[in-house]
Amino acid sequence: MSASGGERRPAVFLDRDGVVNEALVRDGRPYPPGSPDDVVIVPGMPEACARLRAAGFAVVVVTNQPDVARGRQSASGVAAINAVVRHEVALDGLYSCLHDNGDGCGCRKPAPGMLLAAAADLGLDLGRSFMVGDRWSDVDAGREAGCTTVYIDRGYSERRADGYDHVVPDPVAAVDWILGTTQGEEGGGVGSSSLRHQGLR
Repeated sequence: MSASGGERRPAVFLDRDGVVNEALVRDGRPYPPGSPDDVVIVPGMPEACARLRAAGFAVVVVTNQPDVARGRQSASGVAAINAVVRHEVALDGLYSCLHDNGDGCGCRKPAPGMLLAAAADLGLDLGRSFMVGDRWSDVDAGREAGCTTVYIDRGYSERRADGYDHVVPDPVAAVDWILGTTQGEEGGGVGSSSLRHQGLR
């Protein structure tokens, strides 16, 4: 639902594993929890997301879950894990892509499809929105959608992100930066223009 008077809201898009809940790291690479019992919410993220919503942002999770296409997880298993996340953290939306690289979908990050779908469904202004993630595909998806991008550098043993607008060590620091920067701009609040378009890094 869009804001009153037809104004489109800004959003903070969050990757799921490694941002909202802890990823399971093996050999330096992040993996999703295998079951609802394995879900551990990142400390401080329920409160951080509540702060974002209180400031006028929609909070939307966008997550790649290719283990479904790979036969390692079921769609119902992903839904059960998502239900735990939504129970623990107040969100405005949660979008999952169940495809793999070869499926040619438009929703698997680094494609921006999930962000575009959320913008259409929820009445979001992507130019005033942020994408927060711990992998290069999150940053690329956010950039393709026209969002300001925040990279959480967890030191994974994989391709690193580049071209992001800001880098932080953890998800709560990302929220602190978003709130501090948007509320600190002249005019303040989430109505200010995208920082990326001002050349900030």
